[in-house]
Amino acid sequence: MFKLFRENVKIARGAIRSQILRTTLTVLIMAIGIMALVGILTVVAALENTLTGNFASMGSNTFNINQYTQVTRRGGSNEIWKPNPTIDYTQARAFVSRYDYPSTTTSLSFTATTKAEVRSGSAKTDPEISVVGADENFLSNAGLELTQGRNFNTFDISNNTRFCILGSDFLKGLFKDIPPLGKEIAIRGTKFKVIGVLKEEGSTFGNSQDLRVIIPIQVARSMYTEPNINFDLSVKVGDNKLLNAAVDHAVVTMRQVRKLSPVEEDNFGIERSDDLIKRIQDITGYLDIAAVVISVITIFGSSIALMNIMIVSVTERTREIGVRKALGANKRTVAFQFFIETLLIGQIGGLVGVIIGLLIGWGISAALSFSFVIPWMAIIWAFIVSFIVAVVSGSYPAIKASNLDPIEALRYE
Repeated sequence: MFKLFRENVKIARGAIRSQILRTTLTVLIMAIGIMALVGILTVVAALENTLTGNFASMGSNTFNINQYTQVTRRGGSNEIWKPNPTIDYTQARAFVSRYDYPSTTTSLSFTATTKAEVRSGSAKTDPEISVVGADENFLSNAGLELTQGRNFNTFDISNNTRFCILGSDFLKGLFKDIPPLGKEIAIRGTKFKVIGVLKEEGSTFGNSQDLRVIIPIQVARSMYTEPNINFDLSVKVGDNKLLNAAVDHAVVTMRQVRKLSPVEEDNFGIERSDDLIKRIQDITGYLDIAAVVISVITIFGSSIALMNIMIVSVTERTREIGVRKALGANKRTVAFQFFIETLLIGQIGGLVGVIIGLLIGWGISAALSFSFVIPWMAIIWAFIVSFIVAVVSGSYPAIKASNLDPIEALRYE
C-alpha cells in the first residue's frame, strides 16, 4: 500500500510539473481562501493579544472608579457607557481618606493634558505629550514598570517636588544617546528633574502609551486648572480572594462621598481589570466567528474552482487514463492517482496561503501597532481545511476518471 502511495505521489508530482501554469493557477486559487482565513485570524489574535496584555498588566486584582456606568440597552441588545458627573478632586480625596479596606492600596491621578510640549535645553518635542498628575501608588496600580531610576515616594508627593518620570519614547527623542536621569525638562515653563524612565508599553490603536510625563499630582493641579477635570481612582487588592468584598466596600464608600440616598442609583462606574479582559475576549470571539464565516465563503469558492480545474485536467488526460487502464490499472488505482494529485495541490495551496496570510497579518499588525503573535490554531485549522477542500474537490474528478471506458479513452482526440 505504501509503495502504491509513493508511486502515485511521484506520478502526481510529474503531472504538476508538466502543467506548471495550470498548477500555479490552481495553487493560487486555493491559497486565496487560506490566506483570508489565516490573515484575518492573525490580525484578530494580534488585537486580542495587545488589548489583553494592556489590561492584564494591571493584574486581576485591580479595579478603577470612574464617571462612566456601563448599562444594557432595553432588550439586552448591547451595552453602552452612560456618563455621570465628573469625580472632582474633593470627592477623590474624600474617597482616599475614607476607604480603609484591609490589604488595599488606592491611587489618585488625572490626565492634565495630551498636547503638551516638552523642552530640554534647546531641543523640544512636538505638542503631543500626555502629562499625568499622579501619586506614589500610581505606577504599581497601573502595572507600569521602570527601566531606569525610581518611583515617587511619599516625601516627593507631600512636598510637591519638581520631579518627573518619562515614557520610554523620550529615549528616542530628547534624550537619544544621553542618560536622562538627573537631567531637566520644562513643561509650560516649569522645570522638572527626571528621576525615572518607564518600560516601553507600545501603542493602542495608534496612540502611543510611551509619550507621557508623570509628575506629582499637586504640581499638576497647580499647572492645569481647567474646570471639570475628572480624577481617576484605582484600587489594588493584596489578596485576590478579597476582591469582591473590596469592590463592595468601595461602592459603599463612593456612595457616601457622592451623598447618594439609599433609593438613588450609583452615579459612578466600577471597572475591574478581569472584567475588561473577559469583555475583550468576548468581542474577539465574535471577530473569530466572523473571520471563519468570511473565510469559509472564500474557501467554498476556491473548492469549486479547484474541482473545475481538476475536471478539465481529467478531460485533457483522457488518453493517458486509457493507456493506464489498458496496461492493467483498475478503477481504484486511477481514482487514487487523481485524488493524490488533488491532495498534493491542495496542501501546496494551503502552505502558500498560510505564508501569505501570516505576512499580511504581520503587516497589518505592525501598521496598527498590535502585538503580533503567530496563531498556531489558525495554521493547523488552515491545513485541515486544505485537506478537506482537496478531498471534496478531488473526489468527483477522481471518480469520473476511474469510470472512463478504456476503449473510448484510447480513441479520444
